[in-house]
Amino acid sequence: MDLTTIQKDIIAALINIQRQKESAVKGEEIAELIHRNPGTIRNQMQLLKALGLVEGVPGPKGGYRPTGEAYQVLNIEVMEEETNVPVYRNGMVVNNATTAEISFTTVRNPDKCKGIIKIIGNVKSFNSGDKIQVGPTPVNRLTVCGDVYGRDDSNNLILIDITELVSLPQKHVKNYMKPLNLAINPNSDLQEASKHFLSKNLHGAAVEDKGKIIGIITTSDVTRAVANSKLDVKVKDVMTKELITVDGETQLYDVVKLFHKYNIGQLIVTVDGTPKGILSKTDVLNELAVY
Repeated sequence: MDLTTIQKDIIAALINIQRQKESAVKGEEIAELIHRNPGTIRNQMQLLKALGLVEGVPGPKGGYRPTGEAYQVLNIEVMEEETNVPVYRNGMVVNNATTAEISFTTVRNPDKCKGIIKIIGNVKSFNSGDKIQVGPTPVNRLTVCGDVYGRDDSNNLILIDITELVSLPQKHVKNYMKPLNLAINPNSDLQEASKHFLSKNLHGAAVEDKGKIIGIITTSDVTRAVANSKLDVKVKDVMTKELITVDGETQLYDVVKLFHKYNIGQLIVTVDGTPKGILSKTDVLNELAVY
């Protein structure tokens, strides 16, 4: 079906607004989003209804809704449930927009990687040279960053030179944690703690007393104590007592955010509410290095 540019803009805006509200969409809302006169929108809507792409909803809360054919015209998959995949332009989130598709057009070139981003929303604010970021996607936690070098307004596509791709494994953190049987006694001295770290290839360990986890000690804690000439202190004197825990079913992406939020390097991992392991930033980085 051949549609004019403004008709495609109207349908794209209608679909985008409809995704975010339960009620019908007013013509004025579409006009504001695509910077068109409301009268022009009303005239075009009559044509789109005749083409079976839009249905009118009567009444005070009436307006317009897109039909299934409208999604097909723009090659947008209809979903009962969906997750918003954010779009950023020059570091600022683009309101009323989500990423529909990410395609890679060049992968063999040793110097360049190009891609196409299909957006549900207004792409006309993007210009050549803009920095774009999309993601993370809900399943693979894929984030794509790049420089815009073109766009296809009629199909809501943005053409980019990809500068960065980041994706985290889907497996849960319980698959990466270190067992708690590597815990250390709170009355151990710093030399014993250092030997424990070296022998077990650890950057931190849980501190266990009488079968209960009472803290976490890291190589940074030991280094800080030595730098301050606290050579005769015990593990219990320099450990972190406030424990940050994470459920073992959590994905790596969400754990990375916790490390950043609390500015910590170690987390206690629980399974069914019981502490079962410990996870460090280094464990996560080592896992990413494999990919």
